[in-house]
Amino acid sequence: MIKKELLSEVSESKKFIAFNVIAQIIKLLASIMTIFSFAYFVKMLYNGENIEQNDMFLHIAVIILCIIIRFVCTAAASMTSFYASAEVKKKLRVRMYDKLTRLGASYHEKVATSEVIQVFVEGVDQLETYFGRYIPQFFYSMIAPLLLFAALAPISLKASVVLFICVPLIPISIVIVQKIAKRLLSKYWGKYTQLGDTFLENIQGLTTLKIFGADAQKHVEMNEKAEEFRVVTMKVLTMQLNSIIIMDLVAYGGAAVGVIIAVSEVLSGKIEMWDAFKIIMLSADFFLPMRALGSFFHIAMNGMAASDKMFAMLRLDEGEKGAKELLGNNYNISAKHLTFSYDGDRNALDDVSLELEQGKLTAVVGESGCGKSTFAALVTGAVKGHSGDLTIGGENVYELKTESIYDNITIVSSNSVIFAETIRENMLLGKPDASDEEMIAALKSAKIWDFLQTQNGLDMKIQANAANLSGGQRQRIALARGLLRNSPIYVFDEATSNIDVESENDIMATIRSLNKTVLLITHRLENAVSADRIYVLDGGKCIGCGKHTELMQNCPKYNELYSAQAEYEKYSRNGVTV
Repeated sequence: MIKKELLSEVSESKKFIAFNVIAQIIKLLASIMTIFSFAYFVKMLYNGENIEQNDMFLHIAVIILCIIIRFVCTAAASMTSFYASAEVKKKLRVRMYDKLTRLGASYHEKVATSEVIQVFVEGVDQLETYFGRYIPQFFYSMIAPLLLFAALAPISLKASVVLFICVPLIPISIVIVQKIAKRLLSKYWGKYTQLGDTFLENIQGLTTLKIFGADAQKHVEMNEKAEEFRVVTMKVLTMQLNSIIIMDLVAYGGAAVGVIIAVSEVLSGKIEMWDAFKIIMLSADFFLPMRALGSFFHIAMNGMAASDKMFAMLRLDEGEKGAKELLGNNYNISAKHLTFSYDGDRNALDDVSLELEQGKLTAVVGESGCGKSTFAALVTGAVKGHSGDLTIGGENVYELKTESIYDNITIVSSNSVIFAETIRENMLLGKPDASDEEMIAALKSAKIWDFLQTQNGLDMKIQANAANLSGGQRQRIALARGLLRNSPIYVFDEATSNIDVESENDIMATIRSLNKTVLLITHRLENAVSADRIYVLDGGKCIGCGKHTELMQNCPKYNELYSAQAEYEKYSRNGVTV
């Protein structure tokens, strides 16, 4: 009923949980004092005793004070509940974010993005009830019956014992339900994650589905996943409703038994009527803490089920961590007998050897699926798990700190993200201390500043998913942000796709002027013509290396690709094809 792993992770919340329990205990003691004081006052009136004014005011003052204490303790319990859950959510989200940061760009190899989002948002929110309500209520519900027993046992031991014995029936029912709930909630989160995966994939590929007329088929599949989730959700709700009915029967049935015993003892003359009044008024309080615990239990179980996924994510293997910094003036990149596979069956790269020299532009070309982007991803740490040697500045990439790699390499790809902020805020991601003049110069180099001047310049607001930009404009801004960073190593992975040929030529001139270690991944071989060295990949293997003229003579595959593209572009310029 208590997950030790969760409690050990959030030690800061323990003090708030303790304050919450103390506040509830004081509130209960105030309730007992109120009932006892009122019963004593009624006894005095019933017996016709002469009540002095000071005594009357004293009892009224005690009752009012107890009501105030109850109010203050209720507010304190709510406040500490909030702080306890806030600390938990803050710490766990920070831990999960740090974990994803340590996993790096390759995190998606080990956990689905949709699952990360679900656990990060809703999963953590589910723990609010667990820490803010369930845990404090658990400890309070253990203590409250003992305090009530101590208060009522001197009045009627028989009634107190019966009430006290009935209390454990509620946690027993909770334990029975827990075994069923654990399996059911695990299934619930599994179906929820599957639904999230399907939904996210369909949203991201909605345009493609529309183009190929496959949206109706995906709609049916989505409905099937949603129906599976609905069925398991209804099972969870049914389980919760049935357990609540059982707990209500135990709680109110037990209180009724206590009332019957108290009334019978009054009729038999064993206790006074006002003593029976105390038992009747407080009998329900024996069960209400446990009853509340049962109510919080169902939501808490959902939180615990979510925490299983959370901790599974936090325990993901991060691989070996490098400790070296990429320092000095050596920024050469070397790959020797590099082999990599995504699925363990087919090699995306197969025994590839490449050399990228500092101050040189190196292009890697080939047909789609030949391994170009895979090589770029290995260099930048987006994927891991290669065999062979891959070094940057003479250091094995596995021995380098991830932060050091990120600090020294800038990647500009066809899917670089432009955030829903201003142009200035997006540019400052590349260089936080950049001046407006530096940002404008980078935007001019990317041939986008003329457009931005008509759209409020650096203060232009980008909409979500860069909806107010074309694909080419989005890529130019991403390119400008990369240029602004001025890192020693650049990786351009199809960075000029979706850009018109004239602008592409201008941008390529800027890229060629960089006195950096530059890796150019491109499908358009014309961009690679002036590269210092060109590597040709085919089926994951390197089949050619050299300058353009050498490859045209010595590499039939390169000659074929270049000639085909040149012929296509000639016809395109003449208007024969579009």
